[in-house]
Amino acid sequence: MLAVAAMVSTAKCATAQDTTRKGVRIGLTYQPGTKPVVVVLPISGVAGDSIAGILSRDLDFSDRVEVVTPTSAVAFDAARGNGGRAPNYGLWKTLGGAAVVEGSVTAAGVLINVHDVGQARIAEAREFPLPSTPLSGDWRMALHGLSDEVLRWISGTRGSAQSRVAYVRDKQIHIVDSDGAEDRVVTQGSTALSPAWHPKAQYIAYSKFGERGTEIHIADLSNGSTRRLTAAGGLNITPEWSPDGQWIVYAHGAEDGTDLVMAGALDTGPVRKITVGKGTDNTSPSFSPDGRRLAFTSGRSGHPEIYVMDTDGANAELLTPFQFGETSYRSGPSWSPDGRRVAFQSRIDGRFQIVTINLRDRGMKQLTNEGSNEDPSWSPDGRHIVIASNRSGSKQLWVLDAESGRARQLTRSGGARLAAWSPIISGAR
Repeated sequence: MLAVAAMVSTAKCATAQDTTRKGVRIGLTYQPGTKPVVVVLPISGVAGDSIAGILSRDLDFSDRVEVVTPTSAVAFDAARGNGGRAPNYGLWKTLGGAAVVEGSVTAAGVLINVHDVGQARIAEAREFPLPSTPLSGDWRMALHGLSDEVLRWISGTRGSAQSRVAYVRDKQIHIVDSDGAEDRVVTQGSTALSPAWHPKAQYIAYSKFGERGTEIHIADLSNGSTRRLTAAGGLNITPEWSPDGQWIVYAHGAEDGTDLVMAGALDTGPVRKITVGKGTDNTSPSFSPDGRRLAFTSGRSGHPEIYVMDTDGANAELLTPFQFGETSYRSGPSWSPDGRRVAFQSRIDGRFQIVTINLRDRGMKQLTNEGSNEDPSWSPDGRHIVIASNRSGSKQLWVLDAESGRARQLTRSGGARLAAWSPIISGAR
């Protein structure tokens, strides 16, 4: 019991203090800024240890709950109680536990029970089917979906574990699961840059070097095929899909600056110019969630700043507060899934840092200060941002909790950059 008390005491010390309370899915109340303590019990059976391990890690990476996993025999016996028939609700309530997650392997997958400690009952239960090959890519992605649903039961908000990150390393596009597993290459040959996900995660658009400059290509993740979108030569970079998947906006230029253009994603017909840069560079578009507006980088003020405009090019306005001087440099916007914030990179004291700006009051929040940090991209639930950072000595991908500032390393091989976080993926590809 002392081991259990120590684990819960450690979890509770990490919480902040607030006087406002709110309810969550299973009827719990907790203080915003704190994390409810969730116990994940060991799971027996084929691949049970892996199921419990991945589930625990996904819940921890959500940054919405504090996960406790009883590993010692004493802690496990105390957690189970009642001769192993049910969690020891009294113990966990005394120690501050909010929920207990219990799993059992079945012929079809795994049965998950989430116990409400305060009410001393099973609050949610479901059998989740899993592919027949444990630890395969499909199996892991299905398990991430299970984790996201369990988090929804507990916190009221679905997680983003069932997603992937595309990025550039060794001049090729890679994709990796949200927990850093299953890294693989999806392009071959010429230098590839700036991956962007289709809203259903079936395709990735990217820029690559061709015979007449750079070109926008689209990779089909279901069969590995690729096709070229752009016909014009010159510079074609930083593609971005519209939320409905019908359009791709990218930067096109020759010798006199670059402008954003819009093209149909399913054809190679005429493109429509939507900025008038007049010799300046306009790049890195990011759609608002409703598809009505675009954030983008423009040098029209004399140095790069973040602008927003309607998708037809009308009503362009400066988003970031203008600063005089050549040192001011803001670029690479990423619009949050809830539509309230835009993340971008800003040069501060000679190094790039990640900053968010609130669309309502234009208030800004600096999220990083260690090393140089670039290329922000939001997670599907809007809680996290993936970035490229050299804080470990080489440029790697890191995931930031946009609320607490907690950072975890996603990639381990050097040279990772230009990350793009996918939408939720319902099945592995």
